[in-house]
Amino acid sequence: MSELELDALWEGFHSAVNMTSQELAAWLRVDDAAEDSESLPEDAGAGIGQQVLSILQKRRTDVTDEDVRVMYFVVDSVESRRDDAGDNDPEAGGTQWRHQLMRLGHDPLKASA
Repeated sequence: MSELELDALWEGFHSAVNMTSQELAAWLRVDDAAEDSESLPEDAGAGIGQQVLSILQKRRTDVTDEDVRVMYFVVDSVESRRDDAGDNDPEAGGTQWRHQLMRLGHDPLKASA
């Protein structure tokens, strides 16, 4: 991958992921909490959420090939899920839709603010 392509992907990823690492970590802990069990805070959340969190804590020059794969996945997923629900109304997709996007680091309500 060329530096130009990586720069474009890095920008696209950080546009799609509009939650800070602190916001995402807090959301993953809440999302993973259950009455009968709860993960350790550093292990909370779906695998993809943990991967996004890891990338947010890196410098662009430190990303791995796996990070690049995750970044492409997140950019494509956020874009297609927002398109499915209608980009003009951040609440159009409902709570489950919003929570799926938040697991990827994108809060559609934050995007509209």
